[in-house]
Amino acid sequence: MDISLPNTDLDLLDVPSADQLTPKAPSSHKPRILLLYGSTRPRSFSRLLVEEAERLLQHFGAETRVFNPSGLPLPDDAPDTHPKVQELRELVLWSEGQVWCSPERHGSMSAVFKAQIDWVPLAMGAIRPTQGKTLAVMQVCGGSQSFNVVNQLRVLGRWMRMFTIPNQSSVPKAFQEFDEESRMKPSSYYDRVVDVMEELVKFTLLLRDRSDYLVDRYSERVETAEAVSRRVNQSSI
Repeated sequence: MDISLPNTDLDLLDVPSADQLTPKAPSSHKPRILLLYGSTRPRSFSRLLVEEAERLLQHFGAETRVFNPSGLPLPDDAPDTHPKVQELRELVLWSEGQVWCSPERHGSMSAVFKAQIDWVPLAMGAIRPTQGKTLAVMQVCGGSQSFNVVNQLRVLGRWMRMFTIPNQSSVPKAFQEFDEESRMKPSSYYDRVVDVMEELVKFTLLLRDRSDYLVDRYSERVETAEAVSRRVNQSSI
């Protein structure tokens, strides 16, 4: 078999090895987790589920932030200098992992949730704010259990170049799963939330010091090299 690579720039081709996955300076700070939810109702079950997840994350040693979407304008209906947009983008940059939780509305994620992601660009200058970060997805349902939203969130996470962990949570009839103090009742659904948050912290610790290497792509190295070559050629004219 011919194993030559005539269409490949071998100088830009990386050969993966375990040595390259060893962090040169491992992080010592707590994992930074941002939590987003998808409803602005006074008793929002996606918010209550996120708050339950936040308690677990803090118990597992993470530093957490929860973004309140109330007051966030529709995408493109305000400049990106809007205070809520700036707050969201700063939190995304701060985070090393994220939790996304949306109610299911008409078989899909809510507009409130999607608006938050649509305000986060794939690139901010030379920085890709979501690339290489971990992600856990959850949904709450008003009726029987569904996985429409978590499946959509996985697609969205991939589009945002995030590492979505294998486990997920879908809570049916969420109005029955929280008590008068807005705490989640003991159940197999609660146990699954514990599983998801535990797994998120593990993956975040595993990947956060290796994400730059893991998302370094040959095609982008080629594009960068070609752009540099063009600039050099233009400056020499």
